[in-house]
Amino acid sequence: MSKFWSPEVRELTPYIPGEQPREQLIKLNTNENPYPPAPGVGAVLRDFPSDHLRRYPDPESRALREALAEELGVEPQQVFVGNGSDEVLALAFQAFFRQGRPLEMPEISYSFYPVYCRLYGIERQALPLAADWSVDLEAFSATAGGVIFANPNAPTGHGHTREALSTLLERITESVVLVDEAYVDFGGESGVPLVERFPNLLVTGTFSKSRSLAGLRLGYAVGSRELIEGLERVKDSFNSYPIDSLASAVAIASLADREHFAACRGRVITTRERTRDRLERLGFEVLPSQANFLLAHHPEQDAAQLFVGLRKRGILVRHFNTEALRDHLRISIGTEDEMTSLTETLETLCQAPA
Repeated sequence: MSKFWSPEVRELTPYIPGEQPREQLIKLNTNENPYPPAPGVGAVLRDFPSDHLRRYPDPESRALREALAEELGVEPQQVFVGNGSDEVLALAFQAFFRQGRPLEMPEISYSFYPVYCRLYGIERQALPLAADWSVDLEAFSATAGGVIFANPNAPTGHGHTREALSTLLERITESVVLVDEAYVDFGGESGVPLVERFPNLLVTGTFSKSRSLAGLRLGYAVGSRELIEGLERVKDSFNSYPIDSLASAVAIASLADREHFAACRGRVITTRERTRDRLERLGFEVLPSQANFLLAHHPEQDAAQLFVGLRKRGILVRHFNTEALRDHLRISIGTEDEMTSLTETLETLCQAPA
């Protein structure tokens, strides 16, 4: 540890992202989309006038917010954008959850949430999942300093309906409820239409998954004007120009091509269900998923050994070395050919002598 670090930095345990290998592997570990972004994205990248880059971008990202608002059925003033949903989440933790009361979250969910709590000195209360591995909405307290969970949840893939979210919000009215919808486009039901009824609801989303723009780093939030203003106050105290001009133009082009979006989304969902069936025929127990990944467990195979065996054979999945998840593999959905390679390799590994 460096003697120059602040005391708080010494206490941090940073988030560990999925491996980004340098060698050529079938990469099924970071929930990226296996298909390219909309063709219009390529056109923007080819034709973008480089002279525009000498000037600062619009600090309010008005064109992008208007395009997102149209797509999501809300007003532009209800939309906030940032460099990836991780940045939007970080700003939300600062804006809403430093309340002197614990922030409640599922015990198993996106592992960046506890990191933000440590970074910003927020006390957190981790609540166990229900018996079916779903987020237990009834366990959240109306007196909490806030509530946050992913819907569909990561890494389990379970998603709650909009009606279930509405029931939660009717009960929790005095603190912010943040619903992280990074994976909602793969079979979940978005809570965005509820922001008109519930001023304490903030919904976050990303262009990284269903829009195939993980390399762009662009995320957003939707909520009441009161919540969006809170995010803007923090953003403008940290980085007044978060979205660059090229990223904004690319994102708008992505939103414009609804046919491409629907086709890619449908292919991922179809492959996910086929892969789940294949894994179950190999003896795996696989949780139902509304995301672009599967969480799988084999009762007779060691998950860590399967992870190593797959990597040696050129396939990378995610293994979480935690007490709750060490027996599981999280498998991102790739192309049909990639998933066939995965299941065929797993079949070989499961048949090999111990």
